[in-house]
Amino acid sequence: MEHIPPENLSQPMSADRPPLPSAGDEREVLTAHLDWHRATFEAKCAGLTAEQLSLRAVPPSTLSLHGLLRHLAGVERWWFRIRFAGEDLPLLYYSDDDPDQDFDDLAGDPAQALARWREEVAHARRITAGSPLDALGADADRGGPTQLRVGLVKLIAEYARHNGHADLLRERIDGSTGY
Repeated sequence: MEHIPPENLSQPMSADRPPLPSAGDEREVLTAHLDWHRATFEAKCAGLTAEQLSLRAVPPSTLSLHGLLRHLAGVERWWFRIRFAGEDLPLLYYSDDDPDQDFDDLAGDPAQALARWREEVAHARRITAGSPLDALGADADRGGPTQLRVGLVKLIAEYARHNGHADLLRERIDGSTGY
């Protein structure tokens, strides 16, 4: 997967994604699918200006690629670092007063949101690589311990849902489709 440096968001959208296995063990299949969805989402953000990433392109929705970047960074942190690994970290872009601020409050530079998302993905990859799929997460205060495999499936579903949103947003912004 080509990583576009935060300082260069102007590279064009690319179909470069890790290949999906047609056979393999459970870990290989789950992590390949999750990485494929991550690469798809990153491709949807590539080649756009900060203004385009923050554009709410499908009225009356408040969704934007910038907001999705913020949301998915928070989801990666929540499932892998907080819920599974038990790290004592604050939630990203969340407030009890405004639980949707990850989508709605687009203050800050989209390049910083992209960098944060990449950091959270890197942390998640390290955590998942070092744990058995049937390992139970450490967080019992938020719905009870969850197996790593369940977290991987949850993230695949989360990315699949939001990649659909990203498809529509990207097409509305510059007409790009596919990937």
